[in-house]
Amino acid sequence: MIEGIAFALFICLILVAISKKFSLPPIPLYIIAGIVIGTSGLGIVEQSEVSDFLTQLGLLFLLFTMGLELKPDEVAAKGTSFLASGAIDFCINGLIGFAAAFLLGFPLYDAIVMMSAFYISSSAMAFSSLIENRRLIFKESETVIWLMVFEDLVLVLIMIVLSTSERRPIVDIALIILMVGGIFGIAYLLRDYIKALLSRSDEMPFVFTFILVLAAAGVAEFLSVPDTIAVIALGSALSMIEPRSFERAAKPYRDVFLIVFFVFFGISVNFTGGFSLILLLGLGLLAILSKLVSGLCIGRVFHGSWSSGMEIFSHSASRGEFSIALAGMFGSPVIASTVASMVVITSLIGGFLGKYSGRLRKVFRKKVRDKDGSGII
Repeated sequence: MIEGIAFALFICLILVAISKKFSLPPIPLYIIAGIVIGTSGLGIVEQSEVSDFLTQLGLLFLLFTMGLELKPDEVAAKGTSFLASGAIDFCINGLIGFAAAFLLGFPLYDAIVMMSAFYISSSAMAFSSLIENRRLIFKESETVIWLMVFEDLVLVLIMIVLSTSERRPIVDIALIILMVGGIFGIAYLLRDYIKALLSRSDEMPFVFTFILVLAAAGVAEFLSVPDTIAVIALGSALSMIEPRSFERAAKPYRDVFLIVFFVFFGISVNFTGGFSLILLLGLGLLAILSKLVSGLCIGRVFHGSWSSGMEIFSHSASRGEFSIALAGMFGSPVIASTVASMVVITSLIGGFLGKYSGRLRKVFRKKVRDKDGSGII
């Protein structure tokens, strides 16, 4: 049990060094490592109650830090351009993802899960791509960042829809609203005490953050509502107080537990009864092309330039942590293996797209100019 977790983490330590040396995204490497040593590979490591608990912590801290980026005041101030660009992104990728799931023969519920995983980009990879490749100075970077925020909001709605039971959806939604309202209310009332505690230079901010996340999950379990929604709401509520302090306190937990989350997702993946390698490869390439279409459309509409769309596409093509989270929480074994393949393909390709986005943009601009001889590109 413990030996398996230790072995998996040791493998991931090596992969972290490799990803840093060659500027590769680490998430697909974690999943591949899990597949190799897990159910579909050598069978060296198996899931256990301890690994399940650690992977759940990884998911909770991932969603908590996502909530810290959902600042209600900034989202409200962004206005119609935020909604319009997000709507283009969702309509194109959502429709293509749902059509692909339908053609693959998934029933409605699984098709919605597959569509959602297909649509959601990896915020972590998008942000790291912009930073590591020094693209934050370009105007398109803000569009990429706000697209990730919009997708996070859609993810919350998707999780609420998928989490409500068929027998009592109205009761579930009412309890979720009550819980979210309570979290925001308590955070507002205790904001001064929270700021004072976070200003300490000892270990208290780290302990306090850890306890808050577990407490929110515990309250959600008591109310029989998704703990994932509770920690997202907690992060969003605390984003109006001291988001950077909470990010610093949560980052060590998130980074460690997320490694366990990804590698044990790979360990749990079973390709028996799934789709052929050609179909999985085709789905991954379709996911790349889907983001290309939406990126070009957004660039043309909001920046007046097709080449701006190429920049947006280069940093938003990767699927990752949220696609895996959706597959792990709501997907069947076939969904899990399909999403795992899609994440590996898109994140590896996406890593290179971000690295060479400047060159791709120049080539695209030249090709479009040579084709039509004029126009805004």
